[in-house]
Amino acid sequence: MTNNLDTLATALYVKIDDWLKMFPEPAPWRPRVGISPTLGDAELVTLAVMSALLGFTSERRWLRYARSELSGMFPYLPGQPGYNKRLRAGAGLVVHMIQVLGRDTSLWSDDVWVVDSTPVECGRSRETARRSQLAGWAEYGYCASHSRFFWGLRLHLLCTLGGLPVAFALTGAKADERTTLLDMLDADPDLAARHPGQTIIGDRHYYGRAFEQALTEGDLRLLRPARKGEPPRATTPLFKPLRQTIESINQTFKGQLDLERHGARTDTGVIVRVLTPILALTAAIWHNDKTDQPIARSLTAYDH
Repeated sequence: MTNNLDTLATALYVKIDDWLKMFPEPAPWRPRVGISPTLGDAELVTLAVMSALLGFTSERRWLRYARSELSGMFPYLPGQPGYNKRLRAGAGLVVHMIQVLGRDTSLWSDDVWVVDSTPVECGRSRETARRSQLAGWAEYGYCASHSRFFWGLRLHLLCTLGGLPVAFALTGAKADERTTLLDMLDADPDLAARHPGQTIIGDRHYYGRAFEQALTEGDLRLLRPARKGEPPRATTPLFKPLRQTIESINQTFKGQLDLERHGARTDTGVIVRVLTPILALTAAIWHNDKTDQPIARSLTAYDH
């Protein structure tokens, strides 16, 4: 099997379409009686993934390109307002397919996870922060990795060492990373149960007796560097090289999938424009895994 964007799009469309035939509940609700959409839900999600992999941050430019270059694969494309509305209504389906594709890879059984958060900037001017519809959720925060303040949100990621997203959350910039991680695990109670004895690698921000006790009770083992004033932790030399994995995953989202160039101005807009790159990376890993590629997280064959 070849490994390029066309084969990925075809395989992804078939996977989503077959899944929705068996389990239609994740699809957006619509009346039983009425006009069926010409562009199916599987086609819509596949289009969104292709736009992320090809580096389009403007829906209008993406639809113009798709009409010109992809008419054979997608004979009908809606206008930008219709595409925008349907994609936001399909956010639940996008989340569901991230989980379905992730579980259908060999990376899902990895016994080591890495956790971190990364900024999702939503504006740079004071006027934007004051008048934006995101104000109240988006807020000022500090990114220690790049020594900068920003206004926006944080994407919290729990991934395998191969880069496969296992769990994720989008919060305000000041949200506590430890609380968010526990909430991510609580949101899917079976996640830790399916991976007993799982090891989680985090940075110095994931600390605290109560926090580590909560992970231990969930049969999870935390590895992190020692904080200032703490005695050296014996496991630090073992996982220190692996700690950079999460940074490279974050860079994949930002440098190749344009996470911070989302351009969203509303809550639903920013949610779906963050979910789409996560699905795109998951789909690429899923396809690379199925085609026995040497690097599961590589996007090179998909125009990157």
